[in-house]
Amino acid sequence: MVAPVPAPRYLVPIAGLFSGVLIVSLILSGKIAEVGGVTFTAAVIVFPLSYLFGDVLTEVYGYASARKVVWAGFAVQLVWIVSYWIAAALPPAPFWTHQQAFETVLGATPRIAVAGMGAYLVGEFLNAYVLARLKLALGGRFVGFRLIASTVVGQAVDSALFLTLAFAGTLPASELVRLGVSVWLLKVGWEVLALPLSLPLIAWLKRAEGVDAYDRGTDFNPFSLRG
Repeated sequence: MVAPVPAPRYLVPIAGLFSGVLIVSLILSGKIAEVGGVTFTAAVIVFPLSYLFGDVLTEVYGYASARKVVWAGFAVQLVWIVSYWIAAALPPAPFWTHQQAFETVLGATPRIAVAGMGAYLVGEFLNAYVLARLKLALGGRFVGFRLIASTVVGQAVDSALFLTLAFAGTLPASELVRLGVSVWLLKVGWEVLALPLSLPLIAWLKRAEGVDAYDRGTDFNPFSLRG
C-alpha cells in the first residue's frame, strides 16, 4: 500500500493571508496620498504583501499552486465588490445617516474595480511566470535577485495597466505617468526592504514542507488549473 503524500501544512494559511491583503488593498485604494512630493494610493501600504506571498507560493510550491491561489484571490475580490454594491443599494434605516460616508469611503466605481481586478490578474501571473522561469534558468540560485526581478516586471505592468484602465481620460497623461512611476518605485522598494523577511521565510518553508518546486513541464497557461 502506497503511503499518501502529506499535504502542505502552510499553503492554506498563506493563501488566506494573501486573500486578506487583497481585500484590505481594495478598501485602501480609494485614498490617494502624497508624502514628500511622491503621490501614491494608500493601498501601497499593504498591496506589495500580495507579491511577497505570491513569490513565496511560486518559489516554494510552484507556479501551479500559485495560479490556484491567484484565482482564489480574484474570486474573493469579486465577492467583496458584489457584496458592497448590494449593501450600498439597500435603503438605509431612517436613523442611520452615514450612507454617503459609507459610499465615499468604501465605494469603488465600476471602472476602478474592473481596472484593479484586471491589473491584479495580469501582474500576479506575470510575476509568478517570471519567477518560475528564472528559477529554472538559474538553477534555483540567486533567490533575492529573482524575487526583485519578477516584482519589477509584474508591478510595472500592474501599475501601468491599473492607472490606464482606471484613470485614462480623467487625469492628465503627465500626472498618470508621474503617479505610475511613483507607485512602481514604492512597490519595488517595498520588495527590496522585505528581503530580510521573505528570504528566511522561503528557506524555512522549504525545510518545513520538504518541498522546493521546480516548474519543469509545468503548463504556464494562467487559465488552466492543472499542474
